[in-house]
Amino acid sequence: MSAPEPPVLAPRYYRDNFQRLCDTVEALYDDLLSPAERAWLAQWRNASEPAQCLYVRLVSRVGPWFRVAKLSYPEIGAIEPLLVELQALDLLLAPEEASEASLDVQDLGRLFTLPEWRRAFQGSLSAPSQRSKAQWVADVEALNLPVRTLLDALRTAADDRLVAPLGVESVALFQLLFFGNRRQSLTDFVLSDLGIARYYPYSLTRQQRRFSCRDAVDEYQQLGELADLHWLLEDAGDADGFNLLAEQLLRAAPRHAPSERRYWMLCNRLGRNLERRGEWALAAQLYQRSQLHPARERYVRVLEQREQWQAAQAACTELLASPWCEEERDAAQRILPRLQRKLGVAAAPRRRRTVPMVDLQLPRTEARVEVAVAEHLAEEWVSVHYVENSLFNSLFGLAFWEQIFAPVPGAFHNPFQAVPADMYQTAFRARRETALGTRLQELAAGDLEVELQAALARFSGYQCRWVSWSLLTTDLLTRVLACVPADHLLAVWERMLFDPGENRRGFPDLIALGERPGDYSLIEVKGPGDQLQHSQRRWLQFFGEQGIPARVARVAWADD
Repeated sequence: MSAPEPPVLAPRYYRDNFQRLCDTVEALYDDLLSPAERAWLAQWRNASEPAQCLYVRLVSRVGPWFRVAKLSYPEIGAIEPLLVELQALDLLLAPEEASEASLDVQDLGRLFTLPEWRRAFQGSLSAPSQRSKAQWVADVEALNLPVRTLLDALRTAADDRLVAPLGVESVALFQLLFFGNRRQSLTDFVLSDLGIARYYPYSLTRQQRRFSCRDAVDEYQQLGELADLHWLLEDAGDADGFNLLAEQLLRAAPRHAPSERRYWMLCNRLGRNLERRGEWALAAQLYQRSQLHPARERYVRVLEQREQWQAAQAACTELLASPWCEEERDAAQRILPRLQRKLGVAAAPRRRRTVPMVDLQLPRTEARVEVAVAEHLAEEWVSVHYVENSLFNSLFGLAFWEQIFAPVPGAFHNPFQAVPADMYQTAFRARRETALGTRLQELAAGDLEVELQAALARFSGYQCRWVSWSLLTTDLLTRVLACVPADHLLAVWERMLFDPGENRRGFPDLIALGERPGDYSLIEVKGPGDQLQHSQRRWLQFFGEQGIPARVARVAWADD
């Protein structure tokens, strides 16, 4: 049987995808659009299909200005009449409308070639022919000529003109409303159309939309601008700018759920920058505003730096009583004894964590050290598999698929999500507490082999960040479930649900399988000089507490 033909995109696929985006936004968010945004949408819809295609091409490229002579799209046809049409619809800015606010010297440097710059300004500057374009641009900029003058000279030299799409702010807003974030783009449509990515058909309704009101949208965009400013300040090393941004953030506490995580992340990043500059008080204020790790840990460390031992101890004790995540608990356990010593308080002895170790001396190989160990252990076991995090994450994804993709408000806001928006947040379990509790009971009472094999068959191929379809075959699933007891898997899943973001990492590299239930072992491989990470230590400690067979294989090469 011959392989199926790969899907072929329609010539104007990008226009169709853009229209789908606009239709979806209008259906879900028409009540939040401004008159100007509705007018832009009407103008785009009134354009002919070829003009729509050209417009989408322009807004999808890095602009905002483009040379007309370089616009060539075979599936669109003649460009000139479409430019006239888009201008008439107020969807295109003509060159005569350029101003210093919309076009600067650097834009011109990007748009025109070195020979064109030479022809345009050889009478204004005396420069050797080997001068670079960047030097030409810099010298011309130093003349302080109006942008209009520069543009006219370059247009004449190139015998070309510039155009720029209008309404790019509306396009950006529609993309934000459709995707619910600033990361995704129209590329996701293409991956889906080509069959490269298949997404689970979860529910998308107005009741579940990400933004409930226009103020929530505006707040999200404003925080995005502050985050962009922070990156610019980091690049510039602007200490004064950090302080001003911190004061602005302290005045801008989010009022709407979509902005909360973005706000907390920015508080954390900016707080660390202020810490490095000794701005302890300002950093502490930012950490107190954040509800995202490592805010509370960093706050304790700031108190410690300021020698506020009593306050630091109280804050650290609070972390241990109700940790947000595993990393926070670990950090508090390391910090608290140090604070107690400062206060003259006898610290409780820390329990020494021991991890079963086995030392292996193996012939040196070009293969990965994990593969070398797997081949060595294959003599002792029925099969040994290099799975790292993929196996247990995949089992988790199959076991809780329906709960992961449950119709929780704000969790899914576009058709191209591989997990809900809150998947790796502390809110994930809290918002699904009843459903997850019920599912754990079902799994404990049922037949895991039947449950997971059915899920594998039903959901195979759908995008889910938990499941590695290339690893999880029916055969491997059968072998794993024959050896790993159900209570071991349930214990692992319980821990993963406590902190999905952190506890999806740190699993041992290998699983060795025997012939009967309970006859298996998890093996973390460490080559020469490699050390256990915190996440790995936590899992190994947990395995020891649960009676789950796990060990570390330390490898030395025989010729060392």
